[in-house]
Amino acid sequence: MKCSDICTLIELEYSPEYACEWDNVGLLAGRRDKEVKKILLALDATDETVRMAVEHGADMLITHHPMIFSPVKRVTDEDMTGRRLLMLIQNDISYYAMHTNYDTRGMADLAAGLLNLQQCTVLEEVKDGEGIGRVGILPGSMTLEECARLVKDTYQIPNVRIFGDPDTRVRSAAICPGAGKSTLKEALGFGCDVYITGDIDHHTGIDAVDQGLCIIDAGHYGIEHIFMEDVRAYLEKVLTGVRMECVPFRQPFTVI
Repeated sequence: MKCSDICTLIELEYSPEYACEWDNVGLLAGRRDKEVKKILLALDATDETVRMAVEHGADMLITHHPMIFSPVKRVTDEDMTGRRLLMLIQNDISYYAMHTNYDTRGMADLAAGLLNLQQCTVLEEVKDGEGIGRVGILPGSMTLEECARLVKDTYQIPNVRIFGDPDTRVRSAAICPGAGKSTLKEALGFGCDVYITGDIDHHTGIDAVDQGLCIIDAGHYGIEHIFMEDVRAYLEKVLTGVRMECVPFRQPFTVI
């Protein structure tokens, strides 16, 4: 199947129209007429991921986070992005990114559904009533510590950080996979008991608690890794004759 056909099928479900204005999604490198027999799915186009795509004979690399955000003025082996792009292009691997369009059309409902949040609504609208994150009701009243353990078990991650008294009882929750600092005000506006997200810094965390909002920081990777298996399942339904492989689950950091 040609790369262009795969792009079309991705965009039928996860249209770029639902990406944020600042984002960079779609085919970012490679040939649209490339014949694709194997796809590698990853969260990030790291050096290791790009090497894996080459070594495993992938014809197409699909990631959640775009490798290219800012305009690229040159592609050489003198910088990190240039080296990655050169390796992809030299090995005739097409590269596609599906970021906030997937956040809006896939990640938000999936993340909330796995936690069994009820009566969900959109945290921050992007287009036509759809958007990033969800707000809902937890399966039952629980302590912040119990909710943190639920998040760990649900997303199969080794650790989370919490801001707030572990014994605080929580019932309503907002969830925003990835970095959720920018949608903190929305979570506060909904009057949620707890906000589940990632990349929350010290001052943001303690200020949220002072405003009555507990935080569970699952890390940027912690929730978003669900992207890989979810998109794999979708592509396996709509593609024929194309093999799929996901980069193995591995936190990008180690807590000592």
